Amino acid sequence: MWLEAIWLFLPAGIANMAPVLVNKVPLINRWNAPMDFGVKWRGVRIFGPHKTWRGLVSGVVFASVFAAAQYAVTDSLVASFSGAVLLGGLLGFGALVGDAAASFFKRQRNIPSGKAWIPFDQTDYIVGGLVFSYPLLTDIVSPAFVLVVLITYTGLHFLVSYIGYRLGLKQRPV
Repeated sequence: MWLEAIWLFLPAGIANMAPVLVNKVPLINRWNAPMDFGVKWRGVRIFGPHKTWRGLVSGVVFASVFAAAQYAVTDSLVASFSGAVLLGGLLGFGALVGDAAASFFKRQRNIPSGKAWIPFDQTDYIVGGLVFSYPLLTDIVSPAFVLVVLITYTGLHFLVSYIGYRLGLKQRPV
């Protein structure tokens, strides 16, 4: 079950990394439209400048494509190719919506953009991915599955963030 949970949730992790990677691609990185359109609530930006439509779209696309590739390797987790693409899209969308929701609460608590908010920055995309993909995974998701995903992907988030920092993709290690 451990490997199945890691494998199944991988598109959400890919989606969570996609905005950072796509931001480095020339021409695409010019599409910098904020998801909150610059709107403020209680005097503070809703999501902040780093939550963009480019990031949301790229994350969903990367997650869907990765899930399609997973299906090509093994079709044991979903019944069809279209189901795999849909699951990847839901995992990716959920991961990035969860990240945006945490960003909203960070802004409302006056936590600066980019500053770590442990454990929420590490778990927001996990919760979002699980919530949005649950309708397709009702027969797979159990408390043990959720626990495995939370433990594994929280640890991976710290590791990948540090690697991204060392590679110059991120400004802070966490």
